[in-house]
Amino acid sequence: MDKPIQKTKTTVTHRIQEALDLLRALKVPQTLQNERSALTLLALLGMTPEKQWSEANAPMLGITEIMEVIAKHFSKKYAPNTRETVRRCTVHQFVQMKLVVANPDDPNRPVNSPYNRYQVASTLLKLAQTYGSPSWEINLKGFLSTAEGLQRLRPRQRDMVLIPVKLPDGKELKITAGKHNELIKRIVEEFCPRFTPDGVIIYVGDTGAKQRHFEADYLQKLGVSIDKHGKMPDVVIHHRKKDWLVLIEAVTSHGPIGMKRLNELKEIFQASRAGLVFVTAFPTRQVMMKYLKEVAWETEVWIADEPSHIIHFNGDRFLGPYE
Repeated sequence: MDKPIQKTKTTVTHRIQEALDLLRALKVPQTLQNERSALTLLALLGMTPEKQWSEANAPMLGITEIMEVIAKHFSKKYAPNTRETVRRCTVHQFVQMKLVVANPDDPNRPVNSPYNRYQVASTLLKLAQTYGSPSWEINLKGFLSTAEGLQRLRPRQRDMVLIPVKLPDGKELKITAGKHNELIKRIVEEFCPRFTPDGVIIYVGDTGAKQRHFEADYLQKLGVSIDKHGKMPDVVIHHRKKDWLVLIEAVTSHGPIGMKRLNELKEIFQASRAGLVFVTAFPTRQVMMKYLKEVAWETEVWIADEPSHIIHFNGDRFLGPYE
């Protein structure tokens, strides 16, 4: 028989890491690969730092009881107001993936009942009991090949809603949906034809994919080599007629091109043979007003809701009568 393990801070950390490893092996979504999910899984498997995995069992627990077990055995105390987070962001995800069964004692219990109980599925329990043993790998393969429920959350994470963006050359680019990327779409489709006609779009960032379109070779021809860790602007366009490199930041919830960001961009693109133009794009005047005092001089501002105009923060450079 295996000797019991004495509980220490090291064994607690090690047990949590093992639970995380088990979750990764199950290929659960990235959003479930965290300490809260690992601790919840351990509680539902009746595991403690002292137990062997072969001793895992299937207690039936409510959310509050899960949190109490975590506090008692793993010294992690969640505040009472995080109960809903544990329930909604971890336990319900496990239920959807059929790793955990809701109310096996009374399947007809109402969803909002304070007496809801949860228990690990028997198939997961049998698998967990072999974790770390010689039969673990072969049991894991068998489990993954038959666990249909594991697929239920994956497509939702993988097949994100995409919005089409039409580039000036007619090609279509797809970026993840969201307010920020909606503004990027308007920059490409409305700002570029008006202010950089026949321009080459070198870079289009994407908050979902981090990088969606990047013509690195073209940028190198202009003398600029970008470190992949450099903080790129949201859109980079080469205005070929005027030989300008137009650097655009889209602002929906974060700051515009202020002095700090202006200096960062000048440093990143300092080797450019084309002249640098800095533009902050806002969706509306209302959003612009929130950040107006932060906008740096010697930059431009474009408002998507009034796309035919641009605001120059350039002192007397453009002073003069209008025709």
